[in-house]
Amino acid sequence: MKTSFVSNLAIQNAMRLTIQRGQTEMIKLNTEVSTGVHADYGLALGGSTARSVTITSQIERIATLKSTNSIVTQRLAGSQEALATMQDAAQKSLTSLIAFRDNSTADLLKVAQDQNKASISTFTSAANTSLNGEYLLSGINTDVQPLTEYSATSDAKASYDAALSTFMGAQTPPLTSLSEFSKEQMTDFIENTLAPMYADPSVPGSQWSDYSSASSQNMTSRISANEVIQSSTNVNTEGTRKFALASIISSELLSADLPDDVRSVVSGKAIDYMGEAVTGLISMQSDLGLSQERVKKANTSIDAQTKIMKAHQLDLEGIDAYAASVQLKTLQTQLETSYTLTSRLQQLSLINFL
Repeated sequence: MKTSFVSNLAIQNAMRLTIQRGQTEMIKLNTEVSTGVHADYGLALGGSTARSVTITSQIERIATLKSTNSIVTQRLAGSQEALATMQDAAQKSLTSLIAFRDNSTADLLKVAQDQNKASISTFTSAANTSLNGEYLLSGINTDVQPLTEYSATSDAKASYDAALSTFMGAQTPPLTSLSEFSKEQMTDFIENTLAPMYADPSVPGSQWSDYSSASSQNMTSRISANEVIQSSTNVNTEGTRKFALASIISSELLSADLPDDVRSVVSGKAIDYMGEAVTGLISMQSDLGLSQERVKKANTSIDAQTKIMKAHQLDLEGIDAYAASVQLKTLQTQLETSYTLTSRLQQLSLINFL
């Protein structure tokens, strides 16, 4: 019988390797217990790893849509606030025009004119609302202020003066002052000279560019995998143009030196156009409201899709947390035992027995 010898150094090295492997496995188990999924998908899933990658990619894609939708929601909400202010300004002008209709008293006309000027200023300020450095009512021209306020030095004022002068000179005999206008001439001037100047920018003869630098093309946003909406509006719509038309009629003609029957024509046209402006602005709000509702429903759908995909992902990548915890505790016990044995082996020495 032959006896072989095993040194305590060899035993120590074996224990050291066991401890290293245990520590590596312990780090892996700690990660799995804390996350609830495999620490190494490729190793654990094998051929199913491609499915895991695909699901993760889909979750990230719809998360990007949800993030984009939050920006769209902010833009739509800001636009709604601006339109509400514009609609309120138009409504106040309409109320004032109706209240002072058929009045020719200078003081009352001055009150109506002051209200109109205040409404123009409020309306223009709201139309030029910006969010995060982008103008909300400029269509796709988000870097350009959309609306220029009507003033004595504006291009719109120059165009109005030129149109009035041309119309008066074309009459037979030519008119030299507003007091010479008849009801028929004033109706003709407003309907066939002024109104076409405030037509859609695409219509020949329109001079709406004196007011607007906005694009008639609105911004669009993808809110889900298969749904795209208009996520902005612009000041080239009928509501804004009719407000400008009614305002210029009120500002320039209502308090002018006109016969009472002609002033009645001016007042009636201003009221009609301002009423159309209010209706047009409400329609703009309704359109944006539909877009807001679609975004809301898209977000609800995205949340449902995300929940389903994450559940599928967990089924694929998840671990048995209880089993992993038990394995971790067992491994901790083994490591503690290994530490104890290693310590005792290190204390073995012939010197202690001599």
